[in-house]
Amino acid sequence: MTAINNVIKCVHRAGIGVKDIVLQPLASSYSVLNRDEKELGCALLDIGGGTTDLAVFNEEAIRYTSVIGLGGKNVTSDIAIGLRTPIENAETIKVKYGCALRSMASKEETIEVPGPGEREPRNVSLDILGTIIEPRMEELFSLAKHEIQNNEYSGPMGAGIILTGGASLLRGSAELAEQIFDMPVKIGYPKGFGGGLTDIINNPSYATVLGLILYGVDGLDSTGQYGRSDRSKVLKGIANNLKRWFKDFM
Repeated sequence: MTAINNVIKCVHRAGIGVKDIVLQPLASSYSVLNRDEKELGCALLDIGGGTTDLAVFNEEAIRYTSVIGLGGKNVTSDIAIGLRTPIENAETIKVKYGCALRSMASKEETIEVPGPGEREPRNVSLDILGTIIEPRMEELFSLAKHEIQNNEYSGPMGAGIILTGGASLLRGSAELAEQIFDMPVKIGYPKGFGGGLTDIINNPSYATVLGLILYGVDGLDSTGQYGRSDRSKVLKGIANNLKRWFKDFM
């Protein structure tokens, strides 16, 4: 509760009111999961920077949640150490060339890796990069599988595993997860937004923040109080504001 209260205080000091608190994987589920997936049963893995949030759904209700202390930053750190390159370069390499499944990485194709300080850059094969990334992602998925298997509330998961969050975009993530979980895996992209925003926000990195918007829209009426609201009108207004915001930063 102390951490939550600190966040609320920070928001209040910024001049913004707090109407509700939403569990992060629950917020992500609003933008990523559909009713059938929640009813059949599924596990949502939201792979963030520092942690991975797990939420298990069954019969349209959330049954179990957990936080795994691994995320995209751990992969970046492994690359920085393994290739002896600064963190900022390791992040760029991860995003542009990273592959979670080594067998999908080319042994012939190489990339230039900047050295620390004044050291000369050197060429490294994508296969070597894969040997660094795969063990960490395998560890993350194995911990998630252990969490799912060792609780009594999960139930059947007919819809399999849904990966979201920025690190889920690592090439080969779904394929590696299928090997670990031995069930269907897909990448969860935000949905429910129109207004010409699809190309901009169609990214798992935005799953939580877009889920929070959908949660708020479905819970607030036109006066800003909780109740029924005209979803399409509110989302259209939000879409227009977001388009203007993105244009300012592009």
